[in-house]
Amino acid sequence: MKIQDAYTNWSATYDADRNLTRDLDEIATRQTLESGRFRSILELGCGTGKNTMFLAQIGETVHAVDFSKGMLARAEQKVRFENVTFAVADLTKKWEYPDGSADLVVCNLVLEHIQDLDFIFAEVERVLTAGGRFFLCELHPFRQYGGTKANFQRGDETTEIAAFTHHLSDFTDAADEQSLALRSLKEWWHEEDKREIPRLVSFLFEKH
Repeated sequence: MKIQDAYTNWSATYDADRNLTRDLDEIATRQTLESGRFRSILELGCGTGKNTMFLAQIGETVHAVDFSKGMLARAEQKVRFENVTFAVADLTKKWEYPDGSADLVVCNLVLEHIQDLDFIFAEVERVLTAGGRFFLCELHPFRQYGGTKANFQRGDETTEIAAFTHHLSDFTDAADEQSLALRSLKEWWHEEDKREIPRLVSFLFEKH
């Protein structure tokens, strides 16, 4: 199943399914960004809007995009704020956002499904204002090394969604190429798996 189709299929139950990775991602995003206030936020891969409602509280405007119409439909049902707009977008093609138009770009649990990190980081650098921030949260590569992938169930059938393994240095190298300075790198554990390898890794970069 194609990645886009898989997420559209998953959208019907995404919010209700037991999903520790989704829940931890929301915690990581809030803890990292809750003290900030931003003029314009671009959210890449907003899904069903699990982080969009929070971003609407810390941003004057939020532009939330996703390539799954099913996910976007769910997000639009939940998030009804005047400062939030939604759009379908393919992140692997040039983004329809002007240079220097965002002071925060947020990307959660998306880049595991995109092979070319260099293109993503180049577009992030292009749309960010000087001093703008890029918050990125992904499934930890340690989990990927063991074969973990985003997945959902329909009855007795489990659908795994195609993914690319990105090492920690792949993210930092892509950022270096665009002169995005690393401000923080954190590993995250859900309270139910604190004795295991990290579940998520997050980065906060800043445009010089």
